Parts: sequence; structure tokens; C-alpha cells
Amino acid sequence: MNPAQRALPSILAEQAERARARMRERCSPDDWQRWQSEWARYPHPEHLDLMLACSPFVAELLCRDLRPMLELLTSGTLLRSLDEQELQQSLKAKLAEPELDLAVVLRRFRAQQMLRIVWRDFTALAATLETTRDTSLLAEACISAALEYNQRVLESRFGVPRGRHSGEAQQLMVLAMGKLGARELNISSDIDLIFVYPEAGTTDGSERSLSNDEFFTKLGQSVITALDQVTAEGFVFRVDMRLRPYGESGALVHNFSAMEDYYQEQGRDWERYALIKARALNGSAARIEELTTLLRPFIYRKYVDFGVIESLRSMKQMINSEVRRRALQDDIKLGHGGIREVEFIAQCFQLIRGGRDLGLQQRELLPVLDECAALGCLPGDVVAELKAAYLFLRDSEHALQGYRDQQTQHLPQDSLARAALAQVMDCRDWEEYQEKLRGHRERVAEHFRDLIAAPEDDVAAEAQDLDLWGEDLDAKSLAQLGYREPELSVKSLLELRDSRRVIELQVQGRERLAEFMPQLLLACAENEDPDTALARVLPLVTAVLRRSAYLALLLENPAALDELVTLCAASPWIAAQMAARPVLLDELLDRASLYNAPDKTRLQNELQRQVARLAVDDLEAQMEALRYFKASHTLRVAASELVGRLSLMKVSDKLSWLAEVILEQVLALAWHDLVAKYGEPARQRSGYGFAIFAYGKLGGIELSYSSDLDLVFVYDAEAQGHTDGKRSIDNSLFYTRLGQRIIHILQTQMSMGQLYEVDMRLRPSGESGMLVASTTGFDSYQRESAWTWEHQALVRARLVAGDPQVGEVFYAVRQRILCQQRDQAELAVEVLRMRDRMRAHLLPSVNLDSDHFYLKQDRGGIVDIEFMVQYAVLAWSHRVPQLAQWSDNVRILETLGQSGLFAAAESEALIQAYLAYRSAAHQLALQQQEDAVPAAAYSEHRAAVIAKWEQLFAPYLASAEALGFEDTQDK
Repeated sequence: MNPAQRALPSILAEQAERARARMRERCSPDDWQRWQSEWARYPHPEHLDLMLACSPFVAELLCRDLRPMLELLTSGTLLRSLDEQELQQSLKAKLAEPELDLAVVLRRFRAQQMLRIVWRDFTALAATLETTRDTSLLAEACISAALEYNQRVLESRFGVPRGRHSGEAQQLMVLAMGKLGARELNISSDIDLIFVYPEAGTTDGSERSLSNDEFFTKLGQSVITALDQVTAEGFVFRVDMRLRPYGESGALVHNFSAMEDYYQEQGRDWERYALIKARALNGSAARIEELTTLLRPFIYRKYVDFGVIESLRSMKQMINSEVRRRALQDDIKLGHGGIREVEFIAQCFQLIRGGRDLGLQQRELLPVLDECAALGCLPGDVVAELKAAYLFLRDSEHALQGYRDQQTQHLPQDSLARAALAQVMDCRDWEEYQEKLRGHRERVAEHFRDLIAAPEDDVAAEAQDLDLWGEDLDAKSLAQLGYREPELSVKSLLELRDSRRVIELQVQGRERLAEFMPQLLLACAENEDPDTALARVLPLVTAVLRRSAYLALLLENPAALDELVTLCAASPWIAAQMAARPVLLDELLDRASLYNAPDKTRLQNELQRQVARLAVDDLEAQMEALRYFKASHTLRVAASELVGRLSLMKVSDKLSWLAEVILEQVLALAWHDLVAKYGEPARQRSGYGFAIFAYGKLGGIELSYSSDLDLVFVYDAEAQGHTDGKRSIDNSLFYTRLGQRIIHILQTQMSMGQLYEVDMRLRPSGESGMLVASTTGFDSYQRESAWTWEHQALVRARLVAGDPQVGEVFYAVRQRILCQQRDQAELAVEVLRMRDRMRAHLLPSVNLDSDHFYLKQDRGGIVDIEFMVQYAVLAWSHRVPQLAQWSDNVRILETLGQSGLFAAAESEALIQAYLAYRSAAHQLALQQQEDAVPAAAYSEHRAAVIAKWEQLFAPYLASAEALGFEDTQDK
């Protein structure tokens, strides 16, 4: 129910009646007649009694002078919000009047607009966020007017301030902080400002010159006086300048250079919180961007920064002490479960993750909470509760402040004010309001406690009982914990502790390391092999010493530390990945996600969400985001495989899907970049006219953790066509540069390494051929020039990104080439020659003793199975075209068995051997070991493969040996 439609209780009805009488008594007959005429047309007559009863501030304004209200009624602005331009134009019109007094005009304008804002808020004509926005726009209009007026006055005396080096005119920029910065100002709020200007210099006055610092200090003081000074007309806005560098003891204004030096060298955590909402109210777009770029690195760390939680605890403890000292328990802002706790929750996630998740770099609180839900930082139901509580608390704040235009968040004690608050909040009585308020505050407090609660103390207590990092660290302490080689582990710990990197740490870094190391040692002690676990985690610790926020992440999340130790102990490959990319520690926070690698559709959706937050023109940021995306999802796949949640086939599927999704995005990025420079190439159909085809492991959907990508680029566009941009180039050059840009994006080394190593040697004519082939060129090459081994490679070719229509042309060529009839004897000899050449080139010579079986290149290994499959496709696809349908070995082997070309038992034996070999290779890769196993380990599988090889190629072995290999030239 609208609060104005709820009957007023007697205490408020009497208050309204008394206010009506005062209005009539103090109003001139002409104004009263106009009032009755205008009010008769107002569509909500019940609003007047509500406002007179629930806002003595509004009642006093109406009693003092009805003309501002009459202006609102006649203009219709009482019934609607004003946009930014309309509000500023309205104020400018009043300032254009002759012989104006700036202070008087600003104060009267503020009074009229606050009358409108409070009226619309209390009567529910305006929602919460409209009230905060309108109040913020009012403040901005007043600041702008005061700034422009006083700058004109000062420039008439001292000239225009100019930059010492640039000579350009300088402008005082007003940085709005806090709620004004986010346009979330409350009804009777002060405004937090910082004054800044771009460049030092002097004014160009002919008679008297000032330094820019002096000029802008005078200007800042004049603006403050115009807004803050209390006169007979009241004030405009209370101005708080304490958030500026060095606080109250610092200069009133700073130039950009001084600002940057301060935040780089002396900025504190609470200032990072304060600057989250900072927004320049004036200045050119270039200057605003320069200032934003200057501040952003201080506010948002590139890495996940859990160190802010400890500072948040400290800030909250200080607030709690102040609440107790000043008896502010009934303060809905600072008290238990109040507005500040909701703000802290949002800002905490902004500072923890905002450097990487750019969607969190917003000023408004509610969108930030929505982003927290989208990122999985907070559950959706928690965000819904926080938003509902925030809106209820802000509405309560407006009702409190709009009562007498006082800056208060304290619940009232007298019965009249309580009745007014309950009425505006649409509650039957004070008790109902208190019940609703209590529920919201309890929920906020619970979620806030969950966020900043200190980790369990059990582990910390255990660490204190043993000297696990201090001067008395020795092997005995580790032995007590179950370390098997304590002397070796202590040696590693002492090397770290006494290293230059640790000695040179700042105090906070050393303290955090001293707190972390005992927790790490205890976590490793829970592992089956504590010494190995410790040895594998220590490189990560060394890597993050200067970025101790990563240690804070693990201290704040003991479960994440346990996951880190478990994964590193299980796989040195994972340990190396974590040490090289500590940002991946963030993935350990959500165990459900860590051990749940998504399917292709979810991968596409997640990547789109991540890159959508980045400027499409910011190629470096896009490339960094892609690298994190790949590394984080590869970690999820490896973790899932280690704990047995993913079979070999699923692992390869997940890694292949990941590569495909990344290639799709890389192509989109490269396309956008090239089209922006040259325009789009001429082509008869929509789409890229370009496609990426994978060969090898990705083509066969068999990608592993460190596989490179064998790619071929093909385009289909008008041969003589050109791009349609101002810098037009021909189609073939455009697509060549597109391919080059794709390779650049994939292979460039950045802070998180490269995306993939790319091998383009399987393209037509190999390294001597064009980087990008046309569809006609690809067709003619495959028909006329390709070698047998290139047709073998074509078996595993597959479209992975780009234009499906180009894919259709490619697949038609592939099907035709693979299904052409061949001389089986000649084909067999070519396959055997290629296999022997590969084995001689790639098989380690140590294998001559036969103690080991090399899974990939040895006789009866992976490549033998692949060659048999490729031979079968090339030899028999003209009879069984279904063989050419697939690019992966397992489904081709299944088709061979189903068609009778291989015995069913033989096909199944080869499939099982192939899967077993690849599974073992995956596990060895995770252990960073070469793909060799004891010779007897896979003897049955190996025997089955060798038997089929000999049965398949026995008739041709003699011919191959007779031909020899000395005359065969590598292509």
C-alpha cells in the first residue's frame, strides 16, 4: 500500500492539522488563493496531510513561502523526475537574473528541489534510486554553478591558469567521492570531494599572477564557502574534504602528478575503499580518462587480493568501537546489520576481484551486488536479501533525514517521529517497522559475518604449539608432524627464510609470511607424503612473496590451502602451473567449480561473459583474459582427472572444447581488428568467409594438457575482390593478415604465457606455402600435389572455428580425397615407409635395450594404431564412405569393426589399447615424466597391436624393405 493511502494515526493527523493552520496564518491572501487553485488540480490530495505530518522540514518550507511549491505545481515537476540537463538549465536560468547573489540563489534553489525530492520520496511517487539520483544531480548542478561562477571571478583578477609545459588552460576538476560519486546521495547528506588539477604552472594575469596551486586553492575555498556556509537562507550542501591526500593536514588541491605519487607511495587500504566510487564531475573526456587511468592501479589490483579482508576487519572493529563509544546501536548506517555493512560486502569483492573481473569496477552498489551473483562470489538468494535490506535501510534513512532535513541515521526516540517514520515506511505502527527492520539487519549482519569472519582458530592454535618458522625451527618439529625427511625439508625452509627475497620484504609481507608458513606446514603434514607436498608448494610461495595478497587468500580460505597442497602433491605439473600463474589460486576457492569442468556451451557462455566486460579494442586485455580462461579451465580438467571424475575420453573432450571456444574468440578478435583497419573483404555470402581447421590431436578430439595446435586456414571469397575500408587491400592479403593476427594472439608470450603453440606445417605446400589457402587452391593441391602422408593427416582434419559454409566446401574436398580409390599395395608401402622414418627420427635410442615401452613411438604403440586407422580410411573409404565421416580414431575403429573390415574383437582390442596408452600418457604428463613405462606393463595391449599391424601389412613388408629409404626425400 502507498503510505499516503494508509490512514494517518491520530498523533500524525493532529500534527497535519496544526501545520495546515500555520500555512494559512502565514500565507498572503494572493498566495493562498493561488495555492487553492493549483492544489485543486493536484491528483493526490491525500499527499498534503502525509507531508505536513511526517516532515516538519516540508511543513516549514510551505509555511515560510508557498511560491516555490506553486512553481513546482504549475510546472508539473512535482509529479516527475528531472533529468540532468533540465536541472542544470533550471539553475542557470535563476543565476542569469540581474544582481544575483550566488549564495542566495543556490540556497533557494536547493530548498525548492529538496521540497520536490522529499515530497516524491515520502509519497512513493519516486523509487529509492530515483531519490538518490535526483539528490545527486542537484548536488552536481550546485557544485558546477559555484565552480563556474567563482572561476570567472578569479580569472578576472589573476588571469587564466596555464600548464607550465603544455601552456594549455587548466581547470579545477572536482572528484566526487562516496555516495555522490555513485549518484547514491541521501536526502540530507554531506558531499565528499577532492579537488585536483592536471598540471602545475601559473596564471597569465597581466597585473598579478598566481601559481596554479594558489589559484585553485582560492577557487576551492570559494566553492566550499558557496556550498557549505550557513546563512539566513540555510546551506546548500555540507562539504567534507577529509578524503583528500594527507587528509585535513594536506593541501586543499593537488595536481595529477602529486596525486599519483601520493597513492603509489602512501595510499592506505581505506583510501582504496573510498576511491571505488570516485567520479570526476567536470573536465574534458581526455582529462577524466587520464585521471581514471592514474587512480585505477591503486584501487584495483591485477591479482585476486584477499588481503583487503583483514583491513576490512580492522575498519569494522574501529567502527564497532565507535558505535559502542557513542551508543550508536540504533544507527541504521553504522550499527549492526546497517547500510555500511552492505556497502562493505560489495566493496570487499570489488577490491578482491575487481582488477580481474572488470564488471565489478562499477560505482553503484546494486549493480555490483548483481555482478557478485553473476560471478559466483555470492549466492543469488544472498544477493536478493542484501538488495532488499539495502533498499529498506536507504528508504528508512530518507524518512529519517527528510523529517527535519538533518543528517542522521539514528532511530528516533519520541513518539511523533517514530509514528512518522512508520507511516512513510508503509507500516501500521512503530512495532511493525521495528520487526521488519530487525529482520533485514539480522540478515545483513549474518552475511557480513560470513564474509569477514576469521578462519577457524584450531590450526592457528596448533601452529603456536610448535616452532614452525621462527629462529628455533628444526627437524624435530617437523618430525613430530609426520614429515619423513624432516632434515631435507628444514633445509629448504631455511633457504627460503634466509633468502634475499624474504629479507628484503616489507614489514607487512614478512608478517604475512610468518603467519602463513606454519599453516602451510600443517596442511602438508596432512598429506601422505608431507615432504613432497612441501617441496612442490614452496616454489609458489617464493613466486608470490612480493604479492603477499596471495598468501592472504590462502590464510583467509584454509580449504583452498588444503586443495592447493593436495593438488600439488598429486601432480608436479599442477604445482608448476600454480607457481607460474599464482592468479589461479582463485580457482581453489570454489571446490564445486574446481572439480566440475563445464561442457562446450557453458564454456562459450562463460567466455562471452568475461570478454563482454572488456573493451573490444583493448586487445591486450582480451588476450590476458583468454590466457586466464584457458589456464583456469585446464586446471579444472586436470584436477577432475586426478580425482577420477573424468575419464580419458572426457578429458580430451574438455580440452578440445576449450581450444575450440578459444579459437572462436581469437578469430572474432582478429576479425574485428582487421576490419577496423581495412574494412570487410568482398564476398557473396555473410559470415567470415574464413575457417580454421584442426589436424592432429585437436582434429581427432584428443587434445592433451600441453598439446600444440596443428591448424590450417582456408578462405572462400572473391578472388579479385578488395576490402571496403578507406585503407582497402585485396582479399587474399586481408585473409593472410587475419591468419597472422590469429597466430599472434595465440602465441604471444604474456604474463600468463601463451595460449597455444601453433604448427602450420600441414597447410598446402607446408612451410613454403601460403599461410592461408583459398578453397579452390586447397582443392587443387589435395587432388594434384599432396603426398600420401598429407592425405593421412587429412583423416584427422576437422572444422573448429569460423564460417560453416567454408567448412562445407572443405568437408566436400576431404570426403572426395579420402574416398578416392587407391592401389592398396602402393598405399601400404608409403604408410610403412613413413612409419619407419618417423620411428627412426623420434624414438629414443635408449629403447634399444627393450627395458621400456615408449607409449607413442614404440612398436605396438599409439602411432602404430593411428597409422593403421589412417591406412584403413585411405584404402577402404571408397567402399565404406562412413570411414571418412569421423576424425577421431576411436569412432573410426568402431566403424571398421561394424563394417567387417576389421574383426570386431580386433577393433575392440585396438580401442582398449589406444585408450589405455593415452590414459597412461596423460597421467605421466601430470607427473612431468616422459611417456615410457616398463616393457611388461602393457604387454597384452602391445601384442594385440603388433599382431594386427603384422596381419594388416605383412603382404607389403617385403616390398617396403626392398625399396629402402635412402631415395625418399622429406617433403
